[in-house]
Amino acid sequence: MTGSAIDRRVLLGAVAGLTVAASLWSAGAAALPLVEIAPGLFVQVGVHEDFTPHNRGGIANLVAIAGANAVAVVDAGGSPAQAHDFREALAARTDRPIRHLILTHHHPDHVMGATVFRASGARIWGHARLEAALLDRFPTYRAAMDRLLGAAVDGAEPVPIDEPVAIETPRRIDLGDRVLELRAWPTAHTDCDLTVLDVATDTLIAGDLLFLERIPVIDGSLLGWLRVMDELARIPARFVVPGHGPASAPWPEALTPQRRYLDDLVAAVRRAIARGRSLSALLAEPPPAGDWLLSSDNHPRNITAAYKELEWE
Repeated sequence: MTGSAIDRRVLLGAVAGLTVAASLWSAGAAALPLVEIAPGLFVQVGVHEDFTPHNRGGIANLVAIAGANAVAVVDAGGSPAQAHDFREALAARTDRPIRHLILTHHHPDHVMGATVFRASGARIWGHARLEAALLDRFPTYRAAMDRLLGAAVDGAEPVPIDEPVAIETPRRIDLGDRVLELRAWPTAHTDCDLTVLDVATDTLIAGDLLFLERIPVIDGSLLGWLRVMDELARIPARFVVPGHGPASAPWPEALTPQRRYLDDLVAAVRRAIARGRSLSALLAEPPPAGDWLLSSDNHPRNITAAYKELEWE
């Protein structure tokens, strides 16, 4: 397929995905639609909400890549119920088996459906630190999801990582005439972030190393995230699927809003610390101007994380 044809597919897929998703969810449908943004590259676009019984944890983008022999799924969704819907939607689009599940990090909106894919025979890939993070946090996540999602989360368990990816050693998966390049990163959004490059379409699946529309959330290192973004920008991709946001966006231009937000956060917190302002004084200020969704809860969290990281630099 020519580059211009892929461009057109990506743009049309993104627009169609957002339009269909909005209409279906507003009508109260249970499952999000699956959008093919390029040949054999499918995205289920998450909604910009917090966890609710209605959305069943479907707040992050899930991805599937189909090769000649097998399918790889990137992230498993916020509940087994969402994962079942995702798997059924894929079955209607390709008859190739799901042989691989790649988890981009340990947050519940990305991992709570993992048992569904493991039970059907998929090997689990993730950052070398992912399994320890899952074991450490899963009891807390499960208790919260039981409260927020109810029966949708039944059956969720932490999964072992069959194929760990070390920072020093990127890995490759051959799906049959389609190669995926997996790379683990130093501490950034979390301490176990992983990205996937679909070489066939020059598409980067960034996980939560990239937020669009919905405000970024720091659970690792603010400065580390900015350093990782510098390296990410050098990846020779043409498009990106963010962890949250539209089905796809141009690369590396898509990094600009997030970089601006994080740079501004560093500058504001450093300035406050230099002037002797307390964390509580910073938290009393309103969220930054702009178009970030869900900022009222998550911007204060980011201020707290930034203040703790920068206070003693």
